[in-house]
Amino acid sequence: MNKISARQLYFFLACVAPIGKLVIMPSRLAVYSGNDLLLPVLFHYLIQAAVIFAVLLLAKRGMSLFEMLENSLGKIAASCIVLLLSAFLLFAAFLPLIEQKVFVQGTFYDTIPSLVAFAPFFPLAAYLCSKPLSSYGRTWDLLGPIALVGLVGILLLSFTETDLGALLPVGSSGAKGILSGTGYTFCWFFDSLFLLFLLGKIDYQKGMAWKGALFYFLGGLAAILFIAVFYGIFQETAINQLFAFAKTSVFFSGITVLGRVDFIFIYALAFVLIFYCTLPLQAGVEGILQVFGRKRYLPTILAVAVTGLLVVLMIVFDYRFGQVMHFVSEKVFWIFPVFTVAVPLLCLFLRRKPVESA
Repeated sequence: MNKISARQLYFFLACVAPIGKLVIMPSRLAVYSGNDLLLPVLFHYLIQAAVIFAVLLLAKRGMSLFEMLENSLGKIAASCIVLLLSAFLLFAAFLPLIEQKVFVQGTFYDTIPSLVAFAPFFPLAAYLCSKPLSSYGRTWDLLGPIALVGLVGILLLSFTETDLGALLPVGSSGAKGILSGTGYTFCWFFDSLFLLFLLGKIDYQKGMAWKGALFYFLGGLAAILFIAVFYGIFQETAINQLFAFAKTSVFFSGITVLGRVDFIFIYALAFVLIFYCTLPLQAGVEGILQVFGRKRYLPTILAVAVTGLLVVLMIVFDYRFGQVMHFVSEKVFWIFPVFTVAVPLLCLFLRRKPVESA
């Protein structure tokens, strides 16, 4: 069985995970929190780093999530809980996917129908969902450096045009603005739940728990730096800039001479996003397989079924991205901390060792 190495895990936590927060979330933060938009992101990364620390402590036990639940609660309860978590992940996957579709069309293919431009994603998603979640380790070896180069490149091209003074004075949006920005952006922070489904597949090494939390927080600081640059460039108009990392580098003064060199870095980050957006789908399928077993054709059947449902939903909500984002981020935002914070922390109380048979 494939194992996720420490290096692969750190690449994901520090380099890949932050990229999923840099498309539309910065503009939404500007709507809710104004120039205090960095504070909600900082709170999220502190919370998620603590939860990731707890989940990686669970990895010491060497058991999968289903096995730990079964040891403590029995097979029926374990099956129900894992299937519920899988259903949540499949639900949570929809906003990032439709966000990615809108981004791809708006940035690269604005003259092509959105579904046509995004169609190649679906067979790739079906293929990835049919593979074990632990197979992503080798992918993170590739995606980590690409994400790092892409983000550093965008920051270097954007930084000279930013005015960080726009972030002052701190606290001007008040407690309501900061709390709204924190609550309504929970839907972009569910990385800890991926790790729950990787339990039993992580090659745990000494100190991995605190190192994983630290790498995740360092990646968060890079995301916070980018969001600061983003707001420093656009300021009050940031609320209208949906595709953050594709917009900031436009103001690089050398573009008039060199052309759109920033597209090299934008393409790099877009490539990383493709795989990041399939993670909740693949983790959801992994949970179902933990319950029913990885039988001969079941992974392929589930992958095709999930992808087919995704195609139908994309067609139905093709021009309703605003409504989807409003519903997920503002109407049902409260379910995200339940599943991504409370559930992983409660898993710490599960039985540590397998029950010995009589």
